[in-house]
Amino acid sequence: MEIVWFTLVAAGLYFFSDWLLDFIERARGRRFDQNRPLIFFAIILPLALLSFWLLGKLSGGQ
Repeated sequence: MEIVWFTLVAAGLYFFSDWLLDFIERARGRRFDQNRPLIFFAIILPLALLSFWLLGKLSGGQ
């Protein structure tokens, strides 16, 4: 069951990070052309680390 939770959280993080990047780009007034994948990675990485750490703690892991 744990794998299902991790998969659902990963999908949610992907869509949330994409939405947040689009929101930032709209507020900026233009797209990040060359650095868009790097900025997306900078958004999703800390969210993923925190979320998966929290899921591990809640599921009784070390």
